[in-house]
Amino acid sequence: MVSAKQLLSTIEVTLLAPSPPSPAQRIELLHAIRASLPSLKSLLNYPPPKQSDRAQVQSKEVRLPDSPPISLDDQDVQIALKLSDDLHLNEIDAVQLIVSANQEWGLIGREPSEIFRLAAGLWYTERRDLLTALYTLFRAVVLDQGLPAELLSEIQKHLEDLINGGLRQRLISLIKELNREEPAGLGGPLSEPYVLDSRGALVERRSVVCRERLVLGHCLVLSLLVVRIGSKDVKDIFQIYKDSTVELTEDSSTLKRQISFSLFFSLVIAFVSDALSAVSEMAPVLARDATFRKEFHETVMSSGSDLKMEGFIGGVRLAWSVHLMLVLDGSSQKEGASVHSSNDLGYLNSCMDSIFANNVFQFLTENILRTAAYQNDDEDVVYMYNAYLHKLITCFLSHPLARDKVKESKDKAMSLLNSYRVAASHGLSHDGSYLSQASIESRNVPFVSLLELVSEIYQKEPELLSGNDVIWTFVNFAGEDHSNFQTLVAFLNMLGTLASSHEGAAKVYELLQGKAFRSVGWSTLFDSLTIYDEKFKQTLQTAGAMLPEFPEGDAKALVAYLNVLQKVIEHGPPTERKDWFPEIEPLFKLLSYENVPPYLKGALRDAITTFVRVSPVLKDSIWRYLEQYDLPVVLGGNSGTGAQVCLGQVYDMQYELNEVEARRERYPSTISFLNLLNTLIAEEKDATDRGRRFIGIFRFIYDHVFGPFPLRAYADPLEKWQLVVACLQHFHMMLSMYDIQDDDIDSVVSQSQLSTVAQVSQLQMQLPVLELLKDFMSGKTVFRNIMGILMPGVNSIISERTSQIHGQLVEKAVRLSLEIIILILERDLLVSDYWRPLYQPLDIILSQDHNQIITLLEYVRYDFLPQIQQCSIKIMSIISSRMVGLVQLLLKSNAAASLAEDYAACLELRSEECQLIENSADDPGVLIMQLLIDNIGRPAPNITHLLLKFDVDGSVERTALQPKFHYSCLKVTLEILENLAKPEINALLHEFGFQLLYELCSDALTCGPVMDLLSNKKYQFFIQHLDTIGVAPLPKRNNSQPLRISSLHQRAWLLKLLAIELHSGYLDVPSHREACQSILAHIFGGDMIEIGADHTTFDSFLRGGIEHSGNQTMSKSKVLELLEVIQFRSPDATVRLSQVISNAKYALLAEDILGDPTTSVKGGVYYYSERGDRLIDLASFRDKLWLKFNAAYPHLGNLGNEAEFEDVRETIQHLLRWGWKYNKNLEEQAAQLHMLTGWSHVVEVSASRRISTLENRSEILYQVLDASLTASASPDCSLKMAFVLSQVALTCMAKLRDERFLCPGGLNSDSITCLDIIMVKQLPNGACHSILHKLIMAVMRNESSEALRRRQYALLLSYFQYCQHTLDPDVPTTVLQFLLLEEQDNEDLDLQKIDREQAELSRINFTLIRKEGQAILDLIIKDASQGSEPGKTIALYVLDALICIDHERYFFSQFQSRGFLRSCFMNISNTCHQDGGHSLDSLQRACTLEAELALLLRISHKYGKTGSQVLFSMGALEHIASCRTVTLQVTGSLRRFDPKSRRNVAVDIDRQRMIVTPILRLVFSLTSLIDTVDIFEVKNKIVREVIDFVKGHQLLFDQILHVDIYDADELTIEQVNLAVGILSKVWPYEESNEFGFVQGLFSMMCVLFSREVESNTTGRSVKLSENRRKLELNSLYLRFSLSSYLYFLVIKRSLRLQVSDNVDYQSSASVHQPTLRLLGSLLSFVATSLEKAADEKSQLLNKIRDVNELSRQEVDDIINMCVRQETLSPSDGIQKRRYIAMVEMCQLAGNRDQSIRLLLPLAEQVLNVILVHLQDSSSASEAASAPKTITYGTTKGDYVVNDVSSLCGHLVSTLERLELLNEDKVGHNLKVFRRLVTSLKETAIQKLAL
Repeated sequence: MVSAKQLLSTIEVTLLAPSPPSPAQRIELLHAIRASLPSLKSLLNYPPPKQSDRAQVQSKEVRLPDSPPISLDDQDVQIALKLSDDLHLNEIDAVQLIVSANQEWGLIGREPSEIFRLAAGLWYTERRDLLTALYTLFRAVVLDQGLPAELLSEIQKHLEDLINGGLRQRLISLIKELNREEPAGLGGPLSEPYVLDSRGALVERRSVVCRERLVLGHCLVLSLLVVRIGSKDVKDIFQIYKDSTVELTEDSSTLKRQISFSLFFSLVIAFVSDALSAVSEMAPVLARDATFRKEFHETVMSSGSDLKMEGFIGGVRLAWSVHLMLVLDGSSQKEGASVHSSNDLGYLNSCMDSIFANNVFQFLTENILRTAAYQNDDEDVVYMYNAYLHKLITCFLSHPLARDKVKESKDKAMSLLNSYRVAASHGLSHDGSYLSQASIESRNVPFVSLLELVSEIYQKEPELLSGNDVIWTFVNFAGEDHSNFQTLVAFLNMLGTLASSHEGAAKVYELLQGKAFRSVGWSTLFDSLTIYDEKFKQTLQTAGAMLPEFPEGDAKALVAYLNVLQKVIEHGPPTERKDWFPEIEPLFKLLSYENVPPYLKGALRDAITTFVRVSPVLKDSIWRYLEQYDLPVVLGGNSGTGAQVCLGQVYDMQYELNEVEARRERYPSTISFLNLLNTLIAEEKDATDRGRRFIGIFRFIYDHVFGPFPLRAYADPLEKWQLVVACLQHFHMMLSMYDIQDDDIDSVVSQSQLSTVAQVSQLQMQLPVLELLKDFMSGKTVFRNIMGILMPGVNSIISERTSQIHGQLVEKAVRLSLEIIILILERDLLVSDYWRPLYQPLDIILSQDHNQIITLLEYVRYDFLPQIQQCSIKIMSIISSRMVGLVQLLLKSNAAASLAEDYAACLELRSEECQLIENSADDPGVLIMQLLIDNIGRPAPNITHLLLKFDVDGSVERTALQPKFHYSCLKVTLEILENLAKPEINALLHEFGFQLLYELCSDALTCGPVMDLLSNKKYQFFIQHLDTIGVAPLPKRNNSQPLRISSLHQRAWLLKLLAIELHSGYLDVPSHREACQSILAHIFGGDMIEIGADHTTFDSFLRGGIEHSGNQTMSKSKVLELLEVIQFRSPDATVRLSQVISNAKYALLAEDILGDPTTSVKGGVYYYSERGDRLIDLASFRDKLWLKFNAAYPHLGNLGNEAEFEDVRETIQHLLRWGWKYNKNLEEQAAQLHMLTGWSHVVEVSASRRISTLENRSEILYQVLDASLTASASPDCSLKMAFVLSQVALTCMAKLRDERFLCPGGLNSDSITCLDIIMVKQLPNGACHSILHKLIMAVMRNESSEALRRRQYALLLSYFQYCQHTLDPDVPTTVLQFLLLEEQDNEDLDLQKIDREQAELSRINFTLIRKEGQAILDLIIKDASQGSEPGKTIALYVLDALICIDHERYFFSQFQSRGFLRSCFMNISNTCHQDGGHSLDSLQRACTLEAELALLLRISHKYGKTGSQVLFSMGALEHIASCRTVTLQVTGSLRRFDPKSRRNVAVDIDRQRMIVTPILRLVFSLTSLIDTVDIFEVKNKIVREVIDFVKGHQLLFDQILHVDIYDADELTIEQVNLAVGILSKVWPYEESNEFGFVQGLFSMMCVLFSREVESNTTGRSVKLSENRRKLELNSLYLRFSLSSYLYFLVIKRSLRLQVSDNVDYQSSASVHQPTLRLLGSLLSFVATSLEKAADEKSQLLNKIRDVNELSRQEVDDIINMCVRQETLSPSDGIQKRRYIAMVEMCQLAGNRDQSIRLLLPLAEQVLNVILVHLQDSSSASEAASAPKTITYGTTKGDYVVNDVSSLCGHLVSTLERLELLNEDKVGHNLKVFRRLVTSLKETAIQKLAL
């Protein structure tokens, strides 16, 4: 069963949409109709109360259909029973109603009366939806809406079946029953009189039921056009109609009148349509029933006592008479006329007599057609009413009997209304207080009333006249032989109505132009005007003569003529009408005479007004004639002033207004005067004087018309509001046509300080726009009067609009008033700061009375005219941005709740619209959304908080949102986004709805409540929309590009909203945790690939993704589907007008306009849309094009240039079409990029924060990476999109790199294996191959930029880094060997296989890049050479990475052949920082220098001695030595230690890292050539250059050698190591000691070899154990370098050390060379360190083996020991903790092993040095005479025997400890080491024995 709401929604979407329904929509509609046929057949027929059901409810347990039993409490029972009693409902249905109300609104915490009203309102809403659905179906069938014929045929068949099944009888009975005072109708005497509607508003039940009766009446009217009505139904309708007319005497409300009208027109349509069927032989029903005719005639002819009721019955008699006429015509056409024809003729005659006797025509005109109820009824229904009135009057006038009666009536009117009697009453005509006797008599003449009726029928629907010969025949008849002005006026008024269309205007013009009538024609009009002008001129020329009184008859006849003239010109064909009246001067000649009645002057000016727009020439003529003839007021630029000081009274407009019209209380002359001037001013294009020439007109309106208008008396309220509207239109034009300029701020001058003459002069210099600003900003006349118009409030305006004829004018006045206020609010701040304190901003003026602000804001409730709602919303937007305390003001005034509901109702009403609003600036829904979005960030509480029902009385951020409980914009927005109905119409609402939620979730105050609401299970907001709009196909660009654009934006905001939830959702909150998990599962989830019936593994999945082998099928995840949505070629949005316009000179003019920088300001060619897109304002563009063309080609308007003018016009049309397309294409580009940005947010947030919760993370990351690279390499991908995609790919690549070594997830066991940390989740080679291939294609894309390539280069570097390690790099090789022994049975741990795969991957990478070698190298080298500094830097690092995979020295040879290496050296040597190296540019250049040095260093390392030799041969050392940056770095390094320059410490340390250290690394790498070259060649070349480099940078090396080792950081230690390494390689060949480097090295030896080193290191605090381990290793490296240098001196240069010199080696007072005792101390330290490292390594390996046996506390202790707490969270399980502990222990074990590998060779060198000394059998003297022995420092003579013995004693104990080292613990072969230890031990023992 389809609910009424669903049925209505389906019908509206299918039948009322702007586009034809799709096949799916048609099927859905027909299915819904079929499912709802029972409800429609038994329309509003509900089960009545039942005693057994009442007892069940009272038992408090009720079983509803298709649901388990429901328990009720006392309150529920009470409400259910009252619903049953008040609404005549079954008790079970009442319970169901309460349940539905709870689901819709949430009833917890509400009062019983509120619950009752909500439930009752829900019931009435369901009824209304059902009735509206039925009416819409009838409307679709009856009215031609362009729907498919097959669909309409299906619907019509269902409606016919329903009507034949009794639906019409049900409609009739419901109209009658619902009017009864009983529960099933209006309600009983004890029934609740109010209900709450769907918006939560309190409405009267009677009004709801009356509205239902009206809809039923409309359905009844339309049903008559689907199936012919029967006689019984006609009688029933007539009876109900009579009853309703009786009610009108007591209650003549608008709804009651409209219900009566629906019944009346039901009878009219029934009679006319049935009788027409008889004539056309279409199976009539009533026409064949003679008995019915007899009975009904007797009924309809029976007279009543009530005259008003008799008038309504008279209208039925008219329809009945037409029916009888048509029946008689039908009978006469058949052979053998019916015997009943004579009876029918009698019936007809009696009806005709009654109609003309009672003047039914007058009653229909005045009591139906001219009533506000008729004019405000449903437009479609009124159209049908008018259409059948047209048929009625046409049939009536076409019948001979009627024509005879009309002729008789005309003759009677001519004799009755003679000119003599007119003259007798003529004296009363000019008194406006009452009508003349002639006018009263003419109204009662049937012929005159008939003419007026015809006029009213065709007033709204003039197209019904098309091809209507009957009416034009009647026109010819009615226009003949008028003997009085009453009939002539009525006839001319009818002609004016008939001229309301192109065809009618042309026919009327021809009728009056020709000789159709003897005395009626255009010549009569113009001749009469000329005659009267001549007559009055002669009178004025006669001395003492007074102007004669103007005859009333002639005046009214002229008014009628002028009305026809006005309509003919207004609606005539534009190409013909300009030639119809070449001379219009006679229309002006009577304007200045005092005796001409004001209403005639008004008619003259109204006629003149229509000529303004005929042609520009006529407009100029009208200005000229007005200045010549009309009453004096300042007009135009050359007119006289209205501020003259006159001694006598002048008859001007002021006098006529105040002395003539005001006395009569009628103002036609002033109204027409203002309308004419407004029309003329609106056509003015020259705005240079900014309205100064109109100041006289403005002052007249300001001071004399609008200022005192509330105080005047008005005989006709219609004229009052016409006058007000004319004034408001003038003010509106002044404000909209002219802007504020800078010099206006000085225009405030005190009038009291000026003389009279100066005041007059000042008056002439006034600007209307400034005067209006001053008025509003000081709260004066115009402001007060406008607020007086608005202050009655929206409810009063609604009442006046629906019940009064002048209601539409009041509505227009309200709209103009609000628009004027907006125009003032847009300008007041421009001058307010300069005009204070005399003038204040308008919001300050309004805030002086809070009721004014509330009244303005409440107009959002006015739903009759969307423009008024728009104005109110715009005012709210402006005021909310200015008034911080607006919410408190509304709360204090008790208007906050109703205002929130009004805004929600306006938004909901807009969402239900079925017509597309082209301009989004006129869309109330969009305006409300923008209002909500704009106010989110304003101080709390703000309007957004109020309208969305946040807690504005308390804490906004702690609000518990309840959209179902409160009717608010939030509730409506969520419903709009839940249904996403009518996407073509509501696309912008959907888009801004998603944006609103995103902005709310981004705001600090509102994010918590809104995210809690959206993550609630009740909404499932995120998942629902991912499944609906997320991956739905985009609309086609050709069919609906705006919908396509909005659809992209909707998805973008949705994705950004998901990203916020993923980023900020609190995982400790179950709802957010579940929301995040479901989002991730929906976005990244997908079906596994199937191969046959088995699921593949992860590895084969990836290989399958690359190779696509076999019968694999893959279901894409939504993240890839979302990316596919935006993978289309962006439309072209470039400004290339040469392709649009063939004429080059025209294109240049247009490009000048578009390229002008001033065109972006207000009033320029460009504007910013509500989305922030910079678009072309087509209207402004058109105007500026015309101005530009006219300025460039002034001869265009001349005769003979028509062809060129037409060419220009066509060019402008082409440009406007191009501009529209440009706008749409630009919007689509922005939307595409916006969605991609949202997609990237989701992917990056998921990858960085949430992906760890998913299985197969690497699989997901690879999919996204592969898709991103594919998309970015596509030719359809724009540059901006490629940039975003590259960022996503970079994130995925980095996460893939990290993901390889993370703790394995998805295991049920808590244990961890060695395999888990050894192996990594490496992508297969095929996948890596694919990534690199697509990455290369992306880099080589045609459209690129350096910024994009920088991202791509970073991605390429990340990829190479990913490919470097197959095994976990955190697990050292020695530990790996140990773990391999543990897992020796595991086949996956085949290192040879892993090495082969690694080598294969490296070869693949090399091969792929070499394939594109030339092109990609050209690009990278170009960036490295010519790009910006950041571009150069990263390009150099890419070249560095290419060197790493260069298997065939291909890239190396390319670098050489291209001269790139030599250019690098030139850059290095030319580098200099003029600013001292502290600017950003200098820092970027330093980064580039660092990258260049890194590349050269990579070459040296990668290609070994060959690479170093090439670099050396290119003068590497010379270029490095000439680099002036190093000198600056040295200075900076020295300043680093100056306490006064501490602020430069960070910068200088960074310089050390970027420049000094890389240079030292490169120099050190070049020293590798020393070992392979002959000693003499070395001395001549390499060594010499290195020594020269050292000497050239003596300060740098000296500084490094004197660093405090124990206070140095890692970078400094590395520099020390490099300096020592360089010196140790080359300085032994330097025989000069003048630089002091040897002393520095010896001093460092003395410090580092000392036994006290341990006490120094243990006493210093180290923040992290990891840093401590690194420093220990670096210290060992340094000791090893120093020992190597000493070993070289001892072995190669025969240096001999003393045993001891008794010096404190920690003291810096003296410098000594190391001694043997110092070496012994170092050896002891090495022994201790070896023992400790071996023991710790052994313990760690044992713990690694038994890690699964450790308790959680032990595991946590290990983690804490490694200072790794930040990697854990309290929720992490034991498996992850064991994994982290195991990895940390592996690293510690590796660190210990590294120490062992350094300590062993260090010990060997020390052992050899000591052994050489001990084995030397020479005595002290022999040693001194050795020819090759060198010494440094001070010698003290011979060895002291005691010292040698003491040294040997210490050595033996140390050597014994070294002998005890366990080879298993150490992990290295100690055979050679032990032999050396043994030799030294034996020698030492021998020395002891001496």
